[in-house]
Amino acid sequence: MDKTARTELHRTFLVENLPEPLTRASAHIQLFDNYIANTRMRFRSIREPQSRSWTHVLQQRIFVCDTELYRVKLSEIYLNAKEYERFQIFGGIEIRKNRYFHDFDGRMFAFDVYLGKLWGLNTARIEFADDTQLKEFDPPPFAVFDVTNNAMFLGENLVMSSFEDIRAEVSHL
Repeated sequence: MDKTARTELHRTFLVENLPEPLTRASAHIQLFDNYIANTRMRFRSIREPQSRSWTHVLQQRIFVCDTELYRVKLSEIYLNAKEYERFQIFGGIEIRKNRYFHDFDGRMFAFDVYLGKLWGLNTARIEFADDTQLKEFDPPPFAVFDVTNNAMFLGENLVMSSFEDIRAEVSHL
């Protein structure tokens, strides 16, 4: 057993908007993901607007299988402000997004509203405890497309993309 990483199982859906009752003014966190070129690592800074507090995390994401992008091993190291500052020399290209949480039919979803050059991209993500739950899950009514296994929608690829690139990809779905 690998005690340095936890395995996450998830599905990701494109959504047009936040589902009701959520609005862009609803409680959320702000994510700043800096991808370090040619690595499986990113720096994630999390800002909680209400408290104005920051959390900094060095993350490594490893896909267990190239054809199962829904299964990822995630390792994290939480950094204090001095450590984070020290690692800034490795900073990469950044994705910014606001994350909202919402319970739908007894399941917690994370909704990401992308900012900057990805403005217009909105996703919903849900995690599962096991493969059976993942495979038997019916997409919610607010899901437009299931992009779980589409590599274009991985952060390390989105960071190099624009919303126009996303539109082109969606036109093929």
